[in-house]
Amino acid sequence: MIKIYAPASIGNINVGFDILGVAIKPIDGTLLGDIVTIKNSKKFNLIITGKFSYQLPKNIFKNIIWKAWKLFCKKIKKKINIKMILKKNMPIGSGLGSSACSIVSSLHAINIFCKKPLNNNQLLNLMGNLEGKISGSIHYDNVAPSYLGGMQLIINEMNIISQNIPTFKKWLWIIAWPGTKVSTEKSRSILPKKYKKNIFIKQNKYLASFIHASYTMQEKLAIKVLKDIIAEPYRINLLPKFKKSKKKIKKIGALKCGISGSGPSLFAICNNINTAKKIKKWLKKNYLQNKKGFVHICNLDIKGSRII
Repeated sequence: MIKIYAPASIGNINVGFDILGVAIKPIDGTLLGDIVTIKNSKKFNLIITGKFSYQLPKNIFKNIIWKAWKLFCKKIKKKINIKMILKKNMPIGSGLGSSACSIVSSLHAINIFCKKPLNNNQLLNLMGNLEGKISGSIHYDNVAPSYLGGMQLIINEMNIISQNIPTFKKWLWIIAWPGTKVSTEKSRSILPKKYKKNIFIKQNKYLASFIHASYTMQEKLAIKVLKDIIAEPYRINLLPKFKKSKKKIKKIGALKCGISGSGPSLFAICNNINTAKKIKKWLKKNYLQNKKGFVHICNLDIKGSRII
């Protein structure tokens, strides 16, 4: 039996649209991510459990786990008869890499069960392609950190998919899911097809500065250039409470705030636990829209997906 856990992730991180992502873990020990268990079987069998299992399609052929199994079998040119159990802990359409959690945990588990016929790069390539089929375009800013851990910069050139980026260990990441859903495909469709040259130049400046600041451990510079000029100005219309919340939690003491992935979750960064607790308390009262929503104070998950 193999049991794999894949953590939630924050894509974009303001400055890195489609090319930066971090894996996160709540400081209270909550497993914020999906778990896949694999057992021997005479034929393929899929069982869905977990808090958010009700959000998944009942038709097995539309399930991500089935698609992951089918893709893996095609890749190694062999049918694998296994029983897969998905514990769906992540809400779909939350902006916290829900689909990536399922993809990473299932493909990682199958690869280990089959004695690792695929290396990290080959496996990551499968993960990105499957993510692309679900969201409408191939992007690795959720699957890469969920699989590899930490902060990942997506290269996807010269057979290099992702590179690990140094992080500020004192940073606490507060994430808040309001309990509502935003389609990744819809969130991407509202973005302009073309951007002006000055926006392109600013984006490059901010991203290059952030990567430089991360390697040289210049926290103030890193925070200053964590700006989203590509997606947030357009996606903010999909998140009615975001603008007010961003303004308020910055007054409380957040160093930075942004939309997590495609939304509707938001994230805030601070370097003080007391400040983090105040932000969490305010978000629970003011950002959540129903009882399904949650707020967590997190560290970065440097391990990524793993056997539990």
